[in-house]
Amino acid sequence: MISRTTLQKAANKNIIEAQQVDALYEFLQQEASHNAADESRDEPLKFVRSFGDVFITLGIILLLVASNKLAISGYYYLLPAAAFVLLAEWLVKRRRLSLPGIAILIAILFFINRALSIEHPQANIITLAVLGVSSLLFYLRYRMPFSLLPLAMSGVAIFVLQLGLDILQQPLILLVPGLILFSIAVAFDAQDSRRQTHLSDSAFWLHLVASPLIVHSVMVSILFSEASWTHWLNKELLMLVFFIGFFLLALLLDRRAMLVSTQLYVIYALTQLLQHSLSPGENLLVYLLMLLGLFVIFFGTYWYKTRRLLFARLADLPIARFLPDLQLQDSKPHSVTGGK
Repeated sequence: MISRTTLQKAANKNIIEAQQVDALYEFLQQEASHNAADESRDEPLKFVRSFGDVFITLGIILLLVASNKLAISGYYYLLPAAAFVLLAEWLVKRRRLSLPGIAILIAILFFINRALSIEHPQANIITLAVLGVSSLLFYLRYRMPFSLLPLAMSGVAIFVLQLGLDILQQPLILLVPGLILFSIAVAFDAQDSRRQTHLSDSAFWLHLVASPLIVHSVMVSILFSEASWTHWLNKELLMLVFFIGFFLLALLLDRRAMLVSTQLYVIYALTQLLQHSLSPGENLLVYLLMLLGLFVIFFGTYWYKTRRLLFARLADLPIARFLPDLQLQDSKPHSVTGGK
């Protein structure tokens, strides 16, 4: 940041006009405020606070691998699960360590799953329900947002199993749980638009689950649908319109997490597609996915500038109160010596 004194020296040497000093200094202040605001609004990853977290997590993984080699079976696997619960009381409840907490929860669910090797017609649903409830209890006890990811995944799996339908033949089935999880995530975000509490972090993990469910159900439905409405509309064009709309929604909500899981799914779909000879129509799909990749690069580079450009007018509407930082992006910048 160039100081007013420096600008005054430039004016004394006739580099700039003296009457330009105040205007130029105010402009530089505004630019610095916008840049600082953009950096502070960047979607934070709160998994790792220091390398010590990684070090502890590796120790937990080592403990998990070693415990799995114990000469036990059946319900005795609940013993190492209980040991990891005690570890969670220390590292998660007292120390508030996120990354080690994730590893601990995975270890607990792993041993609970091994303990539930039961013979029952509904064994899969029972196991998924127990794992889901365990994740919920972990969330309620430790307020660890990651707990909602296995909870959501188990809920989706139970939903699909209960329906007894083939999700490959009827992909729109996944749209229902996807939209439900997405709605819950948006509700969490709306309650924490400044992203300062665990609600926003909880929304992050729900978006990671909801987005690929929505994208998969819509994309597969468009590609393989035999419905009459897809015959007179170009399927690749429909996909492009869907992805653009989905990206704009992620931009409005300021949730790049929605796009991360979507990109991973698209990369998987592309690798499956490239395993066999491509027809002319599939070649067009590859070009569409390449365009999508360029689209992602652009959005990642100019995320907040694009968000301000497209949604600036929404800042004065009531809906802005529920959108992360939208009302701040076009507000008048504070001076350096002023308040936040």
